Amino acid sequence: MKINTIILLLLFFNLIYAQEKKIIEIIEAGSFDRNENLNPGANILKKNNNIRVHLFHDGMNIYSDLALFYKKNNSFKASGNVVLKQGDSLELYSNKLDYDVNLKKIIAKGNVDFYNNKTNLKTDILFHDRVAKEIFFEEGGVIKDSLTTIKSIEGKHYLETSKYVFTKNVEIENPEYNITSNKLDYFTNSEHAFFNGPTNINGADYNIYCEKGFYDTKNKKGYFTKKSKIDYNNRLIEGDSLTFNDTTQFASATNNIVLTDTINKTIIKGHYAEIFKAVDSAMITKRSFAIKMVEKDSLFIKADTLFAIGPSNNRVLKGRFNVKIFKQNLSGKSDKIIIDQKTGLTKLLRNDLSKLEKQILTTNEIAMKNPILWNGDNQMTGDEIHITRNLKTNELDSLKILNNAFVVEKDTLGINNFNQIKGINLFGKFIENELKTIELIQNTEMIYYLYDDNSKDLIGIDKAVCSSITMEIDNNTIKEITFTTNPEGEVFPEEEMDISLKKLNGFNWRILEKITKKEELFLK
Repeated sequence: MKINTIILLLLFFNLIYAQEKKIIEIIEAGSFDRNENLNPGANILKKNNNIRVHLFHDGMNIYSDLALFYKKNNSFKASGNVVLKQGDSLELYSNKLDYDVNLKKIIAKGNVDFYNNKTNLKTDILFHDRVAKEIFFEEGGVIKDSLTTIKSIEGKHYLETSKYVFTKNVEIENPEYNITSNKLDYFTNSEHAFFNGPTNINGADYNIYCEKGFYDTKNKKGYFTKKSKIDYNNRLIEGDSLTFNDTTQFASATNNIVLTDTINKTIIKGHYAEIFKAVDSAMITKRSFAIKMVEKDSLFIKADTLFAIGPSNNRVLKGRFNVKIFKQNLSGKSDKIIIDQKTGLTKLLRNDLSKLEKQILTTNEIAMKNPILWNGDNQMTGDEIHITRNLKTNELDSLKILNNAFVVEKDTLGINNFNQIKGINLFGKFIENELKTIELIQNTEMIYYLYDDNSKDLIGIDKAVCSSITMEIDNNTIKEITFTTNPEGEVFPEEEMDISLKKLNGFNWRILEKITKKEELFLK
């Protein structure tokens, strides 16, 4: 009997405790009243000169000028300078506040001011689910911390994780950047933002776009995917994924990269890039190639690694290892390439020979390492090849081959016969992007096959030396040759010339390396 009585008493006290926890406590009020005509079922609590209405429930204090307490459904409506405080970190101010105690749901209306730690949210209507520990708004809100302001039409705040989820017309304003997005998650403690829709980040000298990504707004660094691109110091960088750090002034891109220099009309593509803003340079590798827009015809440049260095008005494009170039009727290969955007000068260069290579390599073997240029059917090689474009028209202007200049043209009428001209240096002139004249100077030598204009029969092989030779080019073929300064030469019948004499020292026919279309840049 005693045991049953004790059990019943425990159950009774537990029930009372549970009920008390659900019931709103009236701490104080200036007056207490009822008016069934105006507010049926409500206890009317009002302030007086010294005392405001003070209600308490489950760790939450609510202060107001007026409160209608509905005991039957366990709810109340507060109005007039409403203040809600919970612990040391959560405060809410509004004109009105409705609270359903059973559901633990709050609706605050009119000039809502919500504080959580160091973050402030302003809105007209705020919903607070105390069970889920969520706060959300649907008619526009403004969130502020020490430096950052966030605006959005709709948003939700998860109190336990200090996370905001914004789903419509999001704007983040900061003295150093601005962000606009359709959908954005923001963590107030870490100041990290995650994007899940079209997003723009605008800084002092950069603009970022992505449709998915992450940005550390405190340290100004991020990672962006899906249609991501950065407009960074007059360079537009696009890629499947981008990283960006404004503090270290560094950005990188991975897969399907496109780097566009609109001022210098250059596009660089590849699968990995690094951009160093502090030194104004970019490095692109992994199937990297560049497109230099030239009047009516673009120049394609492939290299294992490409570098774009310097400010937009004085930018230099460099390529290293396995360099290949191609444009209509002009292609080439070299170890290195340097394009000075300001002067319009392009250099094709050979790697420096080691001491051992200089000692053991023959002239022909060294020639095989030299930069090479094909203009139509003409093959030109030398230690260095320089091509200059006209800065006003953007067309090719002139050609220089410095040291060991060598021109080879296959004889179209003979079998394995080659016209050859060599000298110390070569100078050429372009007209409307076509090579029209070539001049070789110093220690020039020539082997040229002569044919009858009518019968096309071979007359003989002209072998000559002089101080300089000038060639007129038409339709990418040598049409006329002029010798200057006491040329010495002789025309030999083909049968009287030994096969070893048909090749000048340094001759290499590198036709298998010739690039005939841009698709071959990565094939040979």
